[in-house]
Order: sequence, then C-alpha cells, then structure tokens
Amino acid sequence: MTRAAVAVLSFLLLCAPIAAQWLNHPTAGLPRTADGKPKMAASPPRTASGKPDLSGIWEPEADPTGRAGGIEGIVAPRYLIDITRDLNPSDVPFTPWAATIYQERRATSGTGNPLIRCLPAGVPRLDAYTHPYKIVQTPGLIVILYEAATFRQIFTDGRALPKDPQPSWMGYSIGKWDGSTLVVETIGFNDKTWLDGSGHPHSDAMHLTERFLRRTIGRMDIEITIDDPVAYTKPLKYTQPQQLLPDTELLEYVCNENLKDLTHVAR
Repeated sequence: MTRAAVAVLSFLLLCAPIAAQWLNHPTAGLPRTADGKPKMAASPPRTASGKPDLSGIWEPEADPTGRAGGIEGIVAPRYLIDITRDLNPSDVPFTPWAATIYQERRATSGTGNPLIRCLPAGVPRLDAYTHPYKIVQTPGLIVILYEAATFRQIFTDGRALPKDPQPSWMGYSIGKWDGSTLVVETIGFNDKTWLDGSGHPHSDAMHLTERFLRRTIGRMDIEITIDDPVAYTKPLKYTQPQQLLPDTELLEYVCNENLKDLTHVAR
C-alpha cells in the first residue's frame, strides 16, 4: 500500500460517522416482510406522475471483492480511491496538464487532498464517498443532503444549464428522465476538488453526466461520465452502485471536530 493510500484511508476511517439518530424508526412507504424487515429486492416505488421515486437515505455500496481502489483487504466503495482502477495505468487518457498534476499529488502522498482541510468533496467524488446522503424528490427539484456537510440541487423543471456560471464546488445541475433513469448534467465547477482519493484532477471545463437508475427498493446505480477535454483526451466512465439505508436518519457531522490529529498531514 502506498503512502498516499495510507493517508487517504486513515483520514476516511477517522472521519467515519457514528450511527445515525432515530435508529430503527421505520421508513414510511417501504414494503415489508411479516417480521417488519424491508423488502430490499422489491420493485422501486414511483411518484404520482409515474416516475421512479429516488427518495431515501443512501450510501455507496462497498466493493464485494474487498479490494477498494485495488488495495487488498479494504472494504469500501469500489471507486473511492481510484476511478480509473478498471484501466491499465498506461491507458488512462491524461492530457499532459492532468498527468503532471496527478504525479505531483502522488509524489506528495496526497497531502493536498481538499478533504484533509475539510473542504467539499464535490461530485462525482461524493458518489463513492463513505458517508450517507438523503435524496428528497419533489416535482421540479431534487435535493441531495450529504452527511459530509454539503447539499446539492438538481432542477428537473425544464430549465437549461446556465450559460456562464460562477465556478463552484458542487457545480450547477439539471435533470431529465430517460425512461426510468434520471439523467443529471452538471457544469460550472471550480478545479479545486479531486475526482478520487488518489488525486485524479479535473478542470473547470468538466461536464459531468450521472445516470441514476433505481433497480430495486434497496439498490441504485449511478453511471458516471466525466467529459473534460482539458484533463482527459476522452471521457472517463464508470458505475458506482448505491444501497438504501432504511429505518434511520442522517447525523449531524462537523468535519473539523475530527481533524485535530491530522494537522501534521495537511502541512
């Protein structure tokens, strides 16, 4: 395991939230067995308009192989550490600009990781991050509340992406339905977030497309496409599964309260 991987994993383990409040308070609307357990394999619910209802508390599903980021024995989301893990290193389509930044981050063992300084993870990194999040779906707007202390608005009211947005940590998102799949497009990022724990960069030209498909009550896939011609010569694409967390709620989480022992890492 590299020093960078050790630093990333140490940070994530120290900052993992404790169990949420209202534990075992039944989530309304879920089909259940005779003994009260949610039927996680049941068909997903739909809204009054017939669209799939993505509402609920979710978290990225752990890699069943126990090799998160290609590291043996680590149980974590598959793309937490390395979104290019399915490619040979020589096949990652870096531009010279992105290759230089990535190698600099690796050489410094990830000490520039914005999460170490309690800065936002951004998307798509949050799609594989080890904190739960809540989706609140309404007509015209979907709100995602991340326990990692940020939020996101996805407008589904038919508006277009902004023409010249002020760069931001989370970007500006619109969504539309393609059958049972919610297709979310996001632009307007700053270039301060990392795409994963190993430091893959992006520029402020990144155009992110996420396809949310709720396959069952308990399972949802997010297919992620990163189109950033400043950083990569062709789009990067991967799918991070998500799992429903029923009968619980989010917990208040303050990053700075957990970083007192990591000040030396951020120098």
